[in-house]
Amino acid sequence: MTRLILLDADRADGSTTPKPRFPDELIASLRAGGAVIFPTDTLYGLGVDPRSETGLDRLFAAKGRDRGKPIPLLLSEGGQVGRWTRHVPPAASRLMDRFWPGALTLVLPADPGVHPSVTGGGDTVGLRVPDHPVPRALAALLSGAITGTSANRSGNPGAWRSAEEIVQEFTGAVDWVLWGGGAAGDARRDAVGNSPGSTVVRMIDDRPVLLREGVLPFHDIIEFLQRG
Repeated sequence: MTRLILLDADRADGSTTPKPRFPDELIASLRAGGAVIFPTDTLYGLGVDPRSETGLDRLFAAKGRDRGKPIPLLLSEGGQVGRWTRHVPPAASRLMDRFWPGALTLVLPADPGVHPSVTGGGDTVGLRVPDHPVPRALAALLSGAITGTSANRSGNPGAWRSAEEIVQEFTGAVDWVLWGGGAAGDARRDAVGNSPGSTVVRMIDDRPVLLREGVLPFHDIIEFLQRG
């Protein structure tokens, strides 16, 4: 059964509710391998505990996604980075300080303990601290992180206009849907999911390599690093 929770849309941007509360059953189900769809500052996310093999299996089944593709992680706060990566280049630290919380995903060398389903069998992991209280709170109640892949099935853009659309698409595939209206009350989107998502940058030593341009323009990143 898929359960729907309607969040207070006026508080979804975090201005008045920096620490949202969730039913105890929601967190217990995630710890046991459950799956949840939730709002972020960019797209709606499909979340499971990244340390749960059962949860990761649920995620791939829900998305119909190739296991060779990595799954980005959303962190509760920047201090969690060290749990998921074995090395943070100085330039990456500067970008975290400047653009987190925000729409920047940094791809860094993965800690050996990160599940291969998260890395896609590679040796890197994508990390981000979102500018939205819901994923940060969920991550804090798990292992400091929650998966942040977009809530859509492969081939579906996932431009959700209502909670009912998400429930209809994912009923039985996820346990919970947290609906907060616009992903962060962002007037730039006429439908939830029309955002291009976060900008994804891989750090090779101190050199940023653009993998996907999203909300944050890549030239802003380059200009910031060049200022020294």
